Order: sequence, then C-alpha cells, then structure tokens
Amino acid sequence: MSPFLAYEDKGVDSSQVPLVLVHGHPFDRTMWTPQIEEFSATRRVIAPDLRGYGDSPVVPGITALSAFAEDIEALLDDLKVETFVLAGLSMGGQIVMECYARFPERIRGLVLADTFPAAETPEGKRARGAMADRLLREGMRGYADEVLEKMVAPYATAEVKAHVHHMMTATPPEGAAAALRGRAERPDYRALLTRVTAPALVVVGADDAYTPVSDAEDMHTALPHSTLRVIEGAAHMPNLERPEEFNAALGEFLARIDG
Repeated sequence: MSPFLAYEDKGVDSSQVPLVLVHGHPFDRTMWTPQIEEFSATRRVIAPDLRGYGDSPVVPGITALSAFAEDIEALLDDLKVETFVLAGLSMGGQIVMECYARFPERIRGLVLADTFPAAETPEGKRARGAMADRLLREGMRGYADEVLEKMVAPYATAEVKAHVHHMMTATPPEGAAAALRGRAERPDYRALLTRVTAPALVVVGADDAYTPVSDAEDMHTALPHSTLRVIEGAAHMPNLERPEEFNAALGEFLARIDG
C-alpha cells in the first residue's frame, strides 16, 4: 500500500542518522528546500507534506496533532526508517513534541524551531476557530497577504517572500482550517520537555513575533540536553530567511548525533 502522505525522500542510507523535517502552518515540504539540498548530500532526508497541505490528501473537519504524528510514524514505517532526528518549525515543532510523546525510542534528536510547548489559551482557541471559519469562507489569499511580513521579516528577500506567499496561497483552506481547529485543542507539552532524554536543538529567529526568543529560552531551560541558537536577521522562518546560519546550527547538531 502506498503511503498516505506525499513526501520528499532524498539522499542515501549511510552511517549518518536520517533527518526528518516537519513543516509548519500553512506551508508544505518545500519550506525545507535549503535543508533538503544541504543535508541530502550526506544522509537520508525525508520531508512529508502533512495531511491537508501540499500534495497530501485533504481531510476536512478537525486534525489533531496526534493525527499528524500518527501519519508521520506510519510513513516512516513504510519507508523502513527506524531511528532519526526529527525537526519541526512552528506547528511542526509541536508535532515533533507529540511524536516524542508517542514514540520517543525512535527519536535520536529533536530540533524545535520557532515553536512553543504551552497549550492554547481560551482566547487563542477562539481566535483559531474564527480564523478557520474565515479561511473556509474567504480562502487563503487575504490571510497570506496580511501575515506575510510576520511569517518572514519585512526585510526578507523578495524571493523568500514569494516562496512563502505561494505556499500559503496554495494550501487548501479545508486542510488549514482542520489543522487550526486541532491545534487549538493541543495538550501542554511543557512537562514532557523536562523528561526528554534525547539531545535537542532549539532555534529561533531573533525577530520572530509569533514565537519570540523568550519562548525558545524557556524551552532550552526545560530540556535537559539542549542547545539554543538565535538566528539574527530572521523572523518566524529562519531556515528560509537565513539558510546558511540555520544549516550551520543544524549541521553542528547532526554531527554530534552522528558522533
């Protein structure tokens, strides 16, 4: 049976640990293009489109973070990838935390980029529900226009802005809305972080307004074996805004895992 998710699978099996990349909302696997190109030269790199995004099936309604985690686990089972480093940005980082809660023995290292572990507030739940309704009613373009220069910094290159805007407008509204409703009901992962035994890399853009540096510092403090990297000149998507700096931090972390 073919995998449920669409995905990129580049590089070759080697002695180096496979890298699995989980995109954020409302994006797709192409947000990881600089990392796929960089790290597939030496290791296997897998980047799925989450359900409801990119080329993966759209499942309307409510998509809990647990469903995203189950999909990723099933894909890695299909691909016969037993252990790996799991990296996620924003919502993808929260999915990484959910994955660690479900199958920690398979995760050799965690990369938590521009994300946060707390459960949603009542106000946040209402806002996510209202945004889900709006996306179903109006589509993605108005939202994409409004948040583009918060997803990436206003000073980001035109090429990066165009890529991010295209990902957002190409996302099916039904998939985005289902994820928003599920994310509103996510658990609180703060206690989980204190029990993580795997090494972790916490990365954040210095100018991220969605998940500020203080959130990253809190996760770094909670995680027993973590490194914190703040990427200057970037907002919520440092992997695209400053790929060389992001890749350097990730490369150093992967080298420690491989060692």
